[in-house]
Amino acid sequence: MASGRILVIRGGAIGDFIVTLPVLSALRRQFPSAHLDLVAYPAVASLALESGLVDAVRPIESRPLAGFFARRGALDPEWSEYFAGVNVLFTYLFDPDELFRGNLARVTQAQLIQGPHRPVEPDSIHVTAQLLEPLQRLAIFDADPRPRLNVSPISGTAMTQGMPCVAIHPGSGGRHKVWPVENWKRLLRWVLVRSPVRLLLVGGEADEAAIRELERDLPTDRVETLFRQPLPLVARRLSGCVGFLGHDSGITHLAAACGRPGLVLWGPSDATVWRPKSELMTLIHAPNGQLESLRPETVEAALESLLSAWLSEGPVPVSPLV
Repeated sequence: MASGRILVIRGGAIGDFIVTLPVLSALRRQFPSAHLDLVAYPAVASLALESGLVDAVRPIESRPLAGFFARRGALDPEWSEYFAGVNVLFTYLFDPDELFRGNLARVTQAQLIQGPHRPVEPDSIHVTAQLLEPLQRLAIFDADPRPRLNVSPISGTAMTQGMPCVAIHPGSGGRHKVWPVENWKRLLRWVLVRSPVRLLLVGGEADEAAIRELERDLPTDRVETLFRQPLPLVARRLSGCVGFLGHDSGITHLAAACGRPGLVLWGPSDATVWRPKSELMTLIHAPNGQLESLRPETVEAALESLLSAWLSEGPVPVSPLV
């Protein structure tokens, strides 16, 4: 298919979306003249739109779209007309009874290709490879499995000039994936004493308690907070950092997609399937998958050599945030 319209439908939060980026990249590379659309949550889909991976985004939470998920649902005329103009449609939605696929077939002649909404575990196959597998239907067999975002790095405005920045995300989607905040306090104080860096605390609504507690404990002249900001801005700020510290989380996948090196405190998730697909990300595994058992001394020892490597590269060239 040299041209035409390709549509990818993907639900899920930040991490689920980031690991789907290789699908969009492969389709863009294979069919550069095709119009590539995305139906997803706009807050995360904006990353693909601003990086040029897709041409247009439609909101998956659109109320008129709900009829397509119901048995013998009333199908919205505007969405029906839109689907009718699609040539190839990939859906990564949970659709066990195929209600969505069946309703799509009522309004479009597009080639419908179903992808997994979640990876098979345990399968020892990384999630990105599992999400790419349906592209073989279009003779795409050699796709790059690493999520990549092409963004321009930026820095903050009120920070110490010329001092390298390390990004910190102390949260995750589940409490069992989070290191205790008291340990984060000790680690970040250690970083500031040992290294000439500034810190960028990154977080969303679920991370507010940890972010605020770290803010109170750390020197304001070397710490900045990026809280509940649009993801394209977060990506650009992460790209301006020399390194990243975090957990098994969507923000960690975002940092990896921005090409940042990092240290990831890993808990119970299957790392073979879920680890960031980047050789620049180093995982330190908690004993028995229990993060509260991971000692600060162990993290400090792992981080010491990484910090030296990050700082030897020098500050990332950035543009000021205006």
